[in-house]
Amino acid sequence: MKIKRTIEKVPGGLMVVPLLLGALLNTIDQMHIPVVMDFLKSLGVAATKDGHYEFLRIGGFSEALFKNSSIILIALFLFCCGSQMNLRVGGTALKKSVLLTASKYFTGVIIGFLWGKLSGDMMNGFLGLSAMTIIAAMTNGNGGMYAALTSQYGNRSDVGAVAVLSLNDGPFFTLMALGMMGANFPFIAFIAVLLPIGIGMLLGNLDPEMRDFLKPGELLPVPFFAFSLGAGMDFATFLKIEVLLGGLALGFMTTVLTGSTGILVFKLFREKSHIAPVAEASTAGNAVGTPAAIAAAAAVAAGSGMMSAADAQAYQNLVEIATAQISISTLTTAILCPIGVILVDTWQKKRGINGKLETHEISNTIHT
Repeated sequence: MKIKRTIEKVPGGLMVVPLLLGALLNTIDQMHIPVVMDFLKSLGVAATKDGHYEFLRIGGFSEALFKNSSIILIALFLFCCGSQMNLRVGGTALKKSVLLTASKYFTGVIIGFLWGKLSGDMMNGFLGLSAMTIIAAMTNGNGGMYAALTSQYGNRSDVGAVAVLSLNDGPFFTLMALGMMGANFPFIAFIAVLLPIGIGMLLGNLDPEMRDFLKPGELLPVPFFAFSLGAGMDFATFLKIEVLLGGLALGFMTTVLTGSTGILVFKLFREKSHIAPVAEASTAGNAVGTPAAIAAAAAVAAGSGMMSAADAQAYQNLVEIATAQISISTLTTAILCPIGVILVDTWQKKRGINGKLETHEISNTIHT
């Protein structure tokens, strides 16, 4: 059976499909169907605190992996991602990666801030989108898609920029943005998020063999923490009109706004080919883990007395809807982003710009 290949036919499938399966199974659990509960009881499953019997709460390794593993697996994922951040990149690739990371980040932060301000509520804005959800989705690009698109349509330095673009993986940039907006996270919350990435980066850059060893960890934990996140959601969440419309709007904003800003920045710095900014205008599948990580950081803040219990709970309450909206944005941008790259490539070629050539090579071609 071609299970993996079939899953990968779905945009962001390795994240989206397990997430939906987890949500579906949890939805069945929460229906508390008598026949199902009687079957579980006959197997010796212990009752939950409210006296019900659930597939996802049978105890042991199964419950630990499928219901309660999201935070630990996200931490492992961040550690392994850090190990792949190769700081030995060429000058042009480094320049592009800085431009792409900065333009995408500040676009997401500004849109998130304005959306919250205009809505009058940072936690529940228009279409149910919170500032945190917007920032998490818009600032974290799909590195795999970027590498694939720039390999096909871009040049060497476009592809090389992916080494530093990995910095936007995970919740750190989102946490930093929320801090700038006034959320009172203690310094230890930032360290707690950044430390796995930093240690992974250190090991990966000190020892290429460690980088190779940890490389599978960029992908392997994703379906597992996605399933666990889904196992905390009700499938009906995806059918709510504000979740669906909010997720679609988030996807369109991510591709159109971060792509456009990236193009403008590239023009400002005299880069002739604009394949890279559009290739990066997506929402990464791993961004679905950011709301849960932010909620965990808020719990740390509440424990230290720097954030009220009510504010920390507000972040926790966002996890389900934000995860669903980011999932929809991931699917949407996985469709829009390649289309955008093809359109930009066609537009450039009509003007004599070959995206596979470096800027100086394009200039030489034009002059000759």
